[in-house]
Amino acid sequence: MRVVIADDSYLIREGTRRLLEDSGEAVVLDAVGSGPDLVEATLRLRPEAVLTDIRMPSTAEATGGPVSGSSGTAPDGPSMEGIEAAHAIKAAQPEIGVVVLSQYVDETYAFELLRNGARGLGYLLKDRIGDVDQLLHALREVAGGGSVIDQRVVDALVTRRARLDDSPLASLSPRELDVLREMAQGRSNTSIAKTLWITESSVGKHVNSIFSKLGLSTETQQHRRVTAVLAFLRESGLTAG
Repeated sequence: MRVVIADDSYLIREGTRRLLEDSGEAVVLDAVGSGPDLVEATLRLRPEAVLTDIRMPSTAEATGGPVSGSSGTAPDGPSMEGIEAAHAIKAAQPEIGVVVLSQYVDETYAFELLRNGARGLGYLLKDRIGDVDQLLHALREVAGGGSVIDQRVVDALVTRRARLDDSPLASLSPRELDVLREMAQGRSNTSIAKTLWITESSVGKHVNSIFSKLGLSTETQQHRRVTAVLAFLRESGLTAG
């Protein structure tokens, strides 16, 4: 199996190269230290699978430049350069499998990796790196279009899903969620109607239904809009905190 490796630690990526090649089951075409280098090497060499750390320097970090506002970094959290690289690779060459290694059990990072679908993607905790059989299994699975998620991360995702199912947001219809998403962007009913291609009266009905399901029917109109949007941002997992 032809593989490309990415990790900003020289010792880890070369150690991983040795583990994979000594197994006789993989050939490491390249081992790089940043997200941009990973994308370039992958598109140039076209491996069957990629193994990447979640946390690597962006182009600016790698060259000593400013990193403020980098899209590969979560606010107050670790760099997600590996996830950004995975998305770029899958967008350009969807047949290439990608396994992301992370030391974080936090389901937020798995959710971010899988937000466009799980096909050909894997998310393993980094302490699995010493288990070459498990590593090779994950690489084979994603190369074949399957997905592999670490069991501890699955448990976290299940907990997240249960938390969302217990939320009043779970009672909203798909169209009501559409309206609430537009409300979260500060749009008026008139603007929402134009965006969703529905009548303004329909928007009004959806908004009132949202207020009712979220238990906001006794508050003022403006306060209800603000409270509904805050509930959406807080409980849907679309923002940190």
